[in-house]
Amino acid sequence: MKVLIANRGEIAVRIIRACRELGFPTVSVYSEADRAALHAIGADEAILIGPPPSSQSYLRIDRILEAARQTGAEAVHPGYGFLAENAEFAEACAAAGLTFIGPNPAAIRSMGSKTESRKRMKAAGVPIVPGLEEAVASWEEIRDFARESGYPVMLKASAGGGGKGMRQVEREEDLRAAFERVQSEATSFFGDGSLYAEKVIASPRHIEVQVLGDKHGNVVHLGERECTLQRRHQKVVEECPSPVVDEKLRAALGEAGVRAARAVAYDSAGTVEFLMGPDRNFYFLEMNTRLQVEHPVTEEVYGVDLVKEQIRSAMGEKLRLRQEDLVPRRHSIECRVYAENPFQNFAPSPGHIRFLYLPQGPGIRNDNGVYAGYDVPLHYDPMLSKLIATGSDREEAIARMRRALREYRVEGIETSIPFYSALLATPEFESAEFDTGFIERFLAARGIEQTEPEIVEIAIAAAAILEFEAVQNIRLPEGDSSRWREASRLEATGRKSR
Repeated sequence: MKVLIANRGEIAVRIIRACRELGFPTVSVYSEADRAALHAIGADEAILIGPPPSSQSYLRIDRILEAARQTGAEAVHPGYGFLAENAEFAEACAAAGLTFIGPNPAAIRSMGSKTESRKRMKAAGVPIVPGLEEAVASWEEIRDFARESGYPVMLKASAGGGGKGMRQVEREEDLRAAFERVQSEATSFFGDGSLYAEKVIASPRHIEVQVLGDKHGNVVHLGERECTLQRRHQKVVEECPSPVVDEKLRAALGEAGVRAARAVAYDSAGTVEFLMGPDRNFYFLEMNTRLQVEHPVTEEVYGVDLVKEQIRSAMGEKLRLRQEDLVPRRHSIECRVYAENPFQNFAPSPGHIRFLYLPQGPGIRNDNGVYAGYDVPLHYDPMLSKLIATGSDREEAIARMRRALREYRVEGIETSIPFYSALLATPEFESAEFDTGFIERFLAARGIEQTEPEIVEIAIAAAAILEFEAVQNIRLPEGDSSRWREASRLEATGRKSR
């Protein structure tokens, strides 16, 4: 079976490797900005699908289907982001005779609407955060809800995801302006301006459950991931298992995750996300109907290749995993490495990678999408790679991650690596005493200003016009660690180009 990967960067490389181990040839699609990208040179075939803007390339269903037709691909893996949770894309693949390596379109559509998913979860007995059952057309309706439930409340786009289209409101006088802003964001990002509101859970943790389903009605869970460390609702550090979840709570979370998956006849890899309060009560947040960015930590702890399981499920195979065998045996931590400067408001840092050394050694995994000599484009998410450290327990995993961050070297662009070194050195991280607001407090305590995202976007656009090749050189002190002087680059062979 020839598999086309409808994505880019590290996740496309990750999928190529899984396919190669299964003996399946692969096809990469790439934009003009990604001609020399690792995923484009690493697949068996590569085909150009359009200009750099994702709206003209990676989001073009017609061009991706045409690439599949030209190359004779029989299946499509969407990765995450772009079209991964687009029910129309899944349906279009089926109509074109292609196997979509992901959940069925009905499950995607059911969980894609936050209000619809809340209804289904409530009916399935999955606890949900108190909130509106329907999307609303006016801010006054949310005002009435907030007066009844109390402030703060969280405004959310009904079709939202990925931390977009969300805003917390602390008082009534700010509600109307917040409503109009989130509505505008929702229309811009998702083409749907409908909103709803939830009661804010104070000092929450973000815990998610990994589920796997097949086309025969079987569903299992692979425990939980700790995803509490976030910036602007975007996860940056993840762990498996959660350091605050015991066996009893894990079983309860897992059971809720499986009930959620069964409620929509889920038949692939997916993630059920929960907010958990200080009282350890948890509430359904949303379901991501795709492979998650942080899936490697679960793979390392449970010894399961989630991408291969996705492929097997899409091919109609029954799950080979038994729930009683799925127990956490190690501890794993992931840091998302971004091309950005965390000490200039996390501004993206595109440009030429002059030197790259990836850390190695016991317990270290790199899901990487770049190489020395590569030019990081400005057009896409700035994540370069994921660094994963695994140990026999959390203490060893932390020690390995700290060591790996010291070894990691990228020259020519700024990255988030120094930020992670500072974050993992805090007593709060070591003791796992944090909530979803911890990173904001961590940055504020160090005098690092957090500018509104809209202002950052304007500044980025201006910088791109004035000086696309500009390279920033501000760094955190790196202690007395020496720089590595050698790096290796993937030598891709056997590639066919179109």
